[in-house]
Parts: sequence; structure tokens; C-alpha cells
Amino acid sequence: MSTVTTAPAPAKTSAAPAHPPGHEPVHNYLLEPGPGPDVKGFARVWPTVKAWATTVDHKRIGVMYLFTVSVFFAIAGCAALLVRAELMNPDMDFLTADEYNRMFTLHGVMMVFLFIVPSIPASLGNFALPIMLGAKDVAFPKLNLMSYYIFLAGASLAVYAILSGGIDTGWTFYTPYSDTTNTAVLPMTMAVFVAGFASILTGINFIVTIHKMRAPGLTWNRLPLFIWALYAVSIVQVLATPVIGITMVLLAMERLVGIGIFDPALGGDPVLFQHFFWFYSHPAVYIMILPAFGVISELMGTFSRQRVFGYRAIALSSVAIAMLGFLVWGHHMFVSGQSPLSSIVFSVITFLIGVPSGIKILNWVATMYKGSVWLTAAMLYSLAFIFLFTIGGLTGIMVGALAVDIHLHDTYFVVAHFHYVMMGGTVFAMIGALFYWWPKMFGRMMSETWGRISAGVTFFGFNMTFFTQFILGSQGMPRRYFTYLPEYHDLHQVSTVGSWFLGLGLLMVLFNMIWSLFKGKPAPGNPWGAATLEWTHTTSPPDHHNFHRTPLVTHGPYDYDVLFSGDGYGGDGAGTPAPVPNPEVGGPQEMGKSVDLGLSQPKPKHD
Repeated sequence: MSTVTTAPAPAKTSAAPAHPPGHEPVHNYLLEPGPGPDVKGFARVWPTVKAWATTVDHKRIGVMYLFTVSVFFAIAGCAALLVRAELMNPDMDFLTADEYNRMFTLHGVMMVFLFIVPSIPASLGNFALPIMLGAKDVAFPKLNLMSYYIFLAGASLAVYAILSGGIDTGWTFYTPYSDTTNTAVLPMTMAVFVAGFASILTGINFIVTIHKMRAPGLTWNRLPLFIWALYAVSIVQVLATPVIGITMVLLAMERLVGIGIFDPALGGDPVLFQHFFWFYSHPAVYIMILPAFGVISELMGTFSRQRVFGYRAIALSSVAIAMLGFLVWGHHMFVSGQSPLSSIVFSVITFLIGVPSGIKILNWVATMYKGSVWLTAAMLYSLAFIFLFTIGGLTGIMVGALAVDIHLHDTYFVVAHFHYVMMGGTVFAMIGALFYWWPKMFGRMMSETWGRISAGVTFFGFNMTFFTQFILGSQGMPRRYFTYLPEYHDLHQVSTVGSWFLGLGLLMVLFNMIWSLFKGKPAPGNPWGAATLEWTHTTSPPDHHNFHRTPLVTHGPYDYDVLFSGDGYGGDGAGTPAPVPNPEVGGPQEMGKSVDLGLSQPKPKHD
């Protein structure tokens, strides 16, 4: 009887791993929850929409803020381009006079209240602050989400005001005109009132988080300078924002029931509105610029491979600027009829507030001295910031001088000064911060080549647009005018062409961000070789809960000698700074090197 033998089944070979070593998926905050592959259509989209709409994860809220403020920045930027197109020629008639007034008011209100004020703190601050502190979230996560929806409510009122006819008062809403115009002043003032609550809640959340949720070992002298800046700006948000809220309520009551507080016929004073408005709005300038200072401190340390020079001076100067900012509002009112003594006092304090700002600039330059400066796109935007903000600050001292301000007040010189501080400062710093933190936020690298090109184009276009306006203002060209005398024609043309280059540079940044989300190389855990917790203790993008274990902080935020070779000062005995890292872009997360999950700690070396 024969038997039939069968060949043994071939041994099963192990399948290739789905992910390369080091690229195993983490609980990515961007992707959870994810429906199964068999779910299609709306049922596939809805869980993601619901998860983002109801999230209390500070990282997702920061990303939602980033998207929202970017939309308003785009709208405000388009309005600015339309204004500049109208001013290409004195009689171009691209816009009517009323449309022109509505357009520059739309640009100012959206850019100030819906973009610059919430931009860095609400987006990048929300994302980075808890991770930089070693915390898993902010102190009040639900309050954080509530602040975002309050901001959306205020923004919705602003959009309604625009769609219902717009507003032509300028972003300052000066009385008595704002009390008599038939444009949509009421919904726009209520938009500012409502959006202000979002700033207050965010400020309270940040203050409590910084005080109560720092990781073990993270003393005040070890806080990253970005955290110091957010701490200072949070104080200003909490103390100053209620003033603009009350001012908007009073203006609304003036229009609705005629309470007379700003009406001379009823015993009121229209100049009182200016006092109320600028008591908030000049501290608000530091709400806009202080977070930018913190960003530049981070970028200067990381891309110079050295400790930030004068750490304590920079940290305390942020607090000093926040406090002094409440004392200088009167320099906006030198021609309003206030007493000469008041004008002299405000002028002197204006000069004084330049001291802590100068300390920062000198310390940033000193940080680069003898460092291994790495000219990434983020660093180029930082260098542009220092150049542009220095011009903005020095021209601010000029208009703070009484005799000079009489000539330059309400001219294009003030427009140029404001934009050198706000756009050359806050916007350039925010773009640099996006290049820096983008790999951490989305796990993808932006193109450094196109980033450097965009930095050059944006820098060139900005100076071509606004330096020209310094000359226009010094020659007497008044701001906010629909037309102008023929002698200003050539300079206005140069300024308008410059705005096209500026817009092109910003479009390049936008396309770079969108491209990176789909085509950018996967980011390593710490592509910049930074020493703060969001780079040394988390993956890119971070785990859903930020850390597997709470970090134990044993070194300062700029002690590159602890994690990398070099001394972090620009020289130890050998005189060598920490070297520029050479990251494997798209390589695995550097477990135990740039990403430490709390399982090991670097050796303490400096307090």
C-alpha cells in the first residue's frame, strides 16, 4: 500500500515592518480619532470634525487659532493691497472715497484685533507653552476651548459688520465721528468687546499654567524666554483688555441712548474717548510685540548654538516693558489739547521705555557673537526682525519727542513707524516661529530653500513699501487720505509696487506651508538641535498627552553643552561653541538623543 507524501508547507516569512524603526506611530494629536478604512463619506469625516470641535487639547486649539487668524490676516492683507492700488495714482478712482474709508478701516480692525493681538499667544503660545513647561495641557483646558469660541463669536460680529455696510471710522473709532456716522459702528464695537474676553481668558490660563504646572526642576531662572514673554503679555491682557471693553460699551451706549459721556453738548468730552482707547491700545502694542520678542530669543539661542546673552536682563525687560506700557498712552495725544506738563511727562516715559527694548536688541546681537550661526529660514526672519524693529523703535523715539511729533503727527511717517514695529516686528517673528515650530506641530519640514527666498522677497518688499512712507510723511503727506498732491505721486507708486513684492513673499510662505503638509519630508524629533523641552522630550508631532512621563528638568533652556558638544557660551577652555546640528531630515525619531520620554535625564551641569 503506497502512501502519498506531501511536501511540507513553506515556512511563512515575516512580513516587512509597516514602519521603519523609530517611525512607529505614536498617539498623534493630529490624527486621533481615526475611523476604520471601511467607513466612507460623511460618516468618515464627522468623527474628526466633532473631535476637533470639542477638543480640549491645547495643541489642537492652537492649530485652530492658527488657521483662524491666518484667514483674517489674508483678508486684511487683501484690503491693504486694494488700498495701495487706489493710491497708485492720485486720481485712479479704483475705489470711491467711501469705499476707500471702509477698506482701510477693514484692514486696520481685522489686522489689529483679529490677527496681531491673538496671533502668537493664541496659536503658537497655546501649542508650545504647556510642552515647554513639561505639562500635559494648560491649567484650564475647557476654558481654553471656550476662549476660542468666544473669539469666533467676536470675529463673526466683525464679519457681520462688514457685510452690513462696513465701517469708515478707522480702527481707532474716534468720537465724535464714530457717534454720528451711519455705518455699522455698533456691531463692530461689539465685535471688539466680545473678542476681548478671549484675550482675558487666555491670559488668565497662561498665568496660572506658568505658576502651577511647571515640571519638577523648572525654576523661574530656567524658563525659556518665550515663556517669560507670554507671562508678561498675559499680565497686560488681563489688566488692559477690560478698558477697551468698557470703552466700546460706552460708545455703544452713546449711539443707542445718548448718555453724553463723549458729547460736549451733554457735558461730555470726545478727548476722553482717546484717553480710554489709548490706555488700552498702547499696552496692546506690547500684547502684539512682546510674544515676538520671546520668539526671537528662542531662535537666536537655537541658531547661534549659544546661551542667550543676558538671560535675566531679557526676561526682566519683558516684564518692565509690560509695566511701563501702561504709562505712555498720552504720547498719542500730543496734538489733542492735553496740558503741556502731561505731554512732557509722557514724552519722558516714552524715551524710558526704549531702554528695555534696547537691552533685548543688544543681547540678541551679543548672542550671535562668536557663535555657530545657522542661517535657516527662521534665522533669516529673525535677523530681518532685528533690523526692522530697530528702525521702528528708533522712529518711535522720534515721534515721542514733542517738537518732532507736531510736524509728523497724522502723516505717513506714523504709518511707516507703526508697520515697522507691528509687521516688521510681529509678523516677521511669527513667520520665523512657524518655520521653527512647524516640524513639531505637523511632523513635516518646510522647504528651507523656498523659505530663504521668501525671507529675501518679503524683506525687500516690506522696505520698499514702508521706508518710502517715512519720506512721504517727512514731506507732509497726511495719512488716511483718498487722494494726494502730484508731488507725492512717484513715492506712492514705489510704495504700491513694493506691496506687490511683499504680497508675493507672503504667498510663498503660504504655499510652502501647504506644500509641506503633503510633500514635506518627515521631521526628526529635534531637527534644530534645540535644548527646550518641546524638542528634547517629545516626538514630532507630539504625543497626544505630550509626554509619556513628566520630565525632570536638570538644565537651563539654552544649555547646549548638556545635550551637545560645546560649551554654549561661544567658548570654554577650547573656545568652541556648540556646533550646528546635521539632522537626518526624514530619519527616525532620535530616541534617547533629541527625544527623551522621561526614561533618562541629562546630567546636571549648570543651574
